[in-house]
Amino acid sequence: MTAPIAVRPATRPDVPRLAATLAAAYPDYRWTSWAFPEDGRAQRLHRWAEVCAGLAGVDAGTTWVTDGGASVAAWTAPGAPPPAADLQAVLDRDLPKAFGSRHRVVLASELLAAPGKPAEPHWWLDAVGTRPANRHAGLGAAVLQPVLDRCDADGLPAALSAYTSTAVRWFGRFGFTVTHSTRTAVDHELPVWTMVRPPRRDG
Repeated sequence: MTAPIAVRPATRPDVPRLAATLAAAYPDYRWTSWAFPEDGRAQRLHRWAEVCAGLAGVDAGTTWVTDGGASVAAWTAPGAPPPAADLQAVLDRDLPKAFGSRHRVVLASELLAAPGKPAEPHWWLDAVGTRPANRHAGLGAAVLQPVLDRCDADGLPAALSAYTSTAVRWFGRFGFTVTHSTRTAVDHELPVWTMVRPPRRDG
C-alpha cells in the first residue's frame, strides 16, 4: 500500500526551496516565455516565484508544499486582505524588474480571466508546479488537495487561469471546467482559459 503524500502549509524557511521548485517547473511553460523577457529569464522567473508564491503566499498562509518542497501550490483566499506594507513595497519594487518590458502587457492581461470567475467568494490558484524529476508521482494532485477539500467543506468554488490545452486537461481531472476563453491583452499571443471547480457535496 502506497503511503500518503505529506502536504503542509509553507513557512518562511521553505521560500528558497519552493521558489526553486516553481522555477524548475516553469521554464518551458508557454506563459513563461510570453511573460518574461528572454534576457535573464531564469532569474526573472525565480524572483517572481520567490515573491509571489513564496513571500506573499507564505505570509498569507495560502501556499502549500510537499515535504521536501518538490511540489508547490500557491493560492489567494477569498476576501484576502492586501499584503502588509513591507511586502507590498517588495512587490512594487521587484515585480516590474522581473517582468521588465513585459510588465505592462502582463498587468493588462491579468484582467482577462474576470469574465469567467465566480461571482461569489472563491479560492484562486496563483501557481502550481512540481520539479521535473518528481513528476507523475501524484505530488501535484496532493498539493492541490488541501484547498480543494476546504472548498468542499465551506461550499466555495476554486478558480484559475490556464494557458495550454495540456493544463486544461490536467485541471479537468480535479473537476475544473472552462468558463471563459480569450487571448492575452495588447499582443493577443497567448490563449487564456478561465476554469472553475464547483464545491463537491457528499450525497
